[in-house]
Amino acid sequence: MPRATKIVATLGPASSSPEVLERMIRAGVDVVRLNFSHGKAQDHIDRALLVREVAARAGREVAIMADLQGPKIRVGKFADGKVMLENGQAFVLDAGRTQPGDLGGVGLDYKELPRDVKPGDTLLLNDGLIVLTVEDVRGEAVHTRVKIGGELSNNKGINKQGGGLTAPALTAKDMEDIKTAMSVQVDYVAVSFPKNATDMEMARQLCNVAAEPWRHKPALIAKIERSEAIPHLEAILKASDGIMVARGDLAVEVGNAAVPALQKRMIRLAREMDKVVITATQMMESMIVNPVPTRAEVSDVANAVLDGTDAVMLSAETAAGRYPVETVEQMAAIALEAERAEDITLDADFTNKSFGRIDQSIAMGALFTAFHLGAKAIIALTESGSTALWMSRHKIHVPIFALTAQQGSQRRMGLYRNVTPLLIPSFLDRDEALRQAEQILVDRGVLMPGDTYAITCGEPMGYPGGTNMLKVCEVRASTAGAA
Repeated sequence: MPRATKIVATLGPASSSPEVLERMIRAGVDVVRLNFSHGKAQDHIDRALLVREVAARAGREVAIMADLQGPKIRVGKFADGKVMLENGQAFVLDAGRTQPGDLGGVGLDYKELPRDVKPGDTLLLNDGLIVLTVEDVRGEAVHTRVKIGGELSNNKGINKQGGGLTAPALTAKDMEDIKTAMSVQVDYVAVSFPKNATDMEMARQLCNVAAEPWRHKPALIAKIERSEAIPHLEAILKASDGIMVARGDLAVEVGNAAVPALQKRMIRLAREMDKVVITATQMMESMIVNPVPTRAEVSDVANAVLDGTDAVMLSAETAAGRYPVETVEQMAAIALEAERAEDITLDADFTNKSFGRIDQSIAMGALFTAFHLGAKAIIALTESGSTALWMSRHKIHVPIFALTAQQGSQRRMGLYRNVTPLLIPSFLDRDEALRQAEQILVDRGVLMPGDTYAITCGEPMGYPGGTNMLKVCEVRASTAGAA
């Protein structure tokens, strides 16, 4: 069994050399994340080109995800780079302040804060490590009292407990970054801080316009990190191709204790709605400086896998950590072990369900048949990747191989759980396509003489959404001999 759960790794100073990147890809990275919160446009273009080059050298196709910065809800800079806030002291967040900050207060990158808060509100700075209570708002100045103090340095983030900040999901910088991302035809765009479906619809429109010269359409991932997004989860999912459980900012807004249950709910809902889901933030945090993860981190990754997440994500661990390759290796090993312990509830998944589309019914029929026959593999001949996506929404210990003539579809399917996407020539003859598909898996050592497999395709060939055939086959000795 190949590993079903995919690994997303962030590129940064620790992982931008061709040698380290190639080792990471060979260790199991399926999607490379470019964090647009750091670096210039040319940096991201250079890294995207490097990923394509190194992946080709490693003999693998790797998807690229551009992660937009979103609104800068941050404090300004301090004269000495940082201050130490004590419990009970007064501290002013001043949107009109132009001079560097000091122990009495600091300026704001986010100028709308005075209009978004009122006395009694709680503000959380630096991922919730510092807590301020709003006492008064006078013009552009928010007067607070320090409830929980600590070191506050330049440009640390601000969250409002319970949500309610009005910052738009897409900034002018994001719009320029979308153009940069489309110039290298990234496969996924992750949108930071969306509050509702409208934010995602706007992002999709901007992406499609920017990608039009290349006839490219990226998939969109909504990062769920605002409390306002939670009541609109279904609508956001409908407007997106998937979501990211962005546990950092989300935990600050809703409280740490609420996040595990929300994570499970989001993964379940995404799978039910045929969308992909990435679980992110601090998954292997200790491996930034240590060569092995903590037991808690191992359990965290394993539980996300058991919940059915498509992918687990590494951020600073691979961007700036000491052990980027080892972190990927450890995460891959944890995912594999967790998958072996999964409960398969395929029959229950189909109870009281109906499928209105022929292609979706064929996909479900392939899963059911392969599972009960004990097939060695499922092969989906697909143009858009939809058939493979539907199949991947159900846990089944039968590997799915998605064969497509579209390189964009191949890369996008790199994020789908339990799907190995492969590029094949375009065939108009159905029988030749089926023969080639079997041969590819025999050549890869997946199938051997006597093995049973299920294969789906559309007839006539070459049309997206046209899957209308399911065939169950047994590998003949002559096919294996051709290898």
